[in-house]
Amino acid sequence: MQNESKSRTNRAMPWILIVTLSILPMLAPDVSSQSGAPEEMRGGKNFIATRVYTEKDDQEVLALFAGLRVSDVCDGMDRAGLPNLGLMDPAIRPSWIDAKGYSHRILGVALTVRYVPTNKPAAGTLDTEAFDKWVGKWYSTMSPEPFMPLIRPGTVLVFDDAERTEAGTIGSNNSMAWKLRGCVGVITDSGARDTDEIAAEGIPLYFRQVSRGIRPGRNELESVNRPIECGSVLVEPGDVVMADGDGVIVVPRAAAATVAEYARATLKTDKAQRRELYKKLKMEEDASVR
Repeated sequence: MQNESKSRTNRAMPWILIVTLSILPMLAPDVSSQSGAPEEMRGGKNFIATRVYTEKDDQEVLALFAGLRVSDVCDGMDRAGLPNLGLMDPAIRPSWIDAKGYSHRILGVALTVRYVPTNKPAAGTLDTEAFDKWVGKWYSTMSPEPFMPLIRPGTVLVFDDAERTEAGTIGSNNSMAWKLRGCVGVITDSGARDTDEIAAEGIPLYFRQVSRGIRPGRNELESVNRPIECGSVLVEPGDVVMADGDGVIVVPRAAAATVAEYARATLKTDKAQRRELYKKLKMEEDASVR
């Protein structure tokens, strides 16, 4: 009886194999349709679309987050089902802090820029005129700032830069030019220079390190307003970005309203409780509890 059962099973095996093999193509994802033709990809292909928002859209979403803190927004991300997402590496920190007026804080909409380390040779030893010409050409052709016209009120510039180079992409001069167009803060996973002057100018800057060199010979522009990685976080153009003494958090635009609603309730409760503690401790109220 056992041998007869085993024989029936053995006879059925080829049919099971044939049926399985015929079903597998239907179950497998159609990679070719998802990825595009090889000819299309050979010239470079982006797989995450850049969403475009109007300035009015940006101002409306920013109004939802006005006055909130990174900690409140972190709680809101938990409420939205996004725990531990959007929190940049704590190594990305404010270059200066205003403990009274909190002017080092950032609330804005992401405009993303990506610079990559160069593999081009350095200038070598040149006289001053030749060196200045080489520097100018590099700035204009390989490491320019074509994102300038995209800056508008409420913009936060978020850089994915050549982290292990001394490329001081951000400095006291160009950051003021960005501020003039409406930029409310700058965040980079790499470095900046002229940090004393940037603090004196009151430009909120969050960075990983001081980088003292110029861009020529160190980095090249790769893309503008494309999804980037900054501080181990995906930043898409149009995302809401907040930064304070607790670090930097990025809120996906689609989740912004839900996150802000809960964050606002969190802050309201926190302020009420701390106001009572201020009274008991006979402390004068400050901006953090008003």
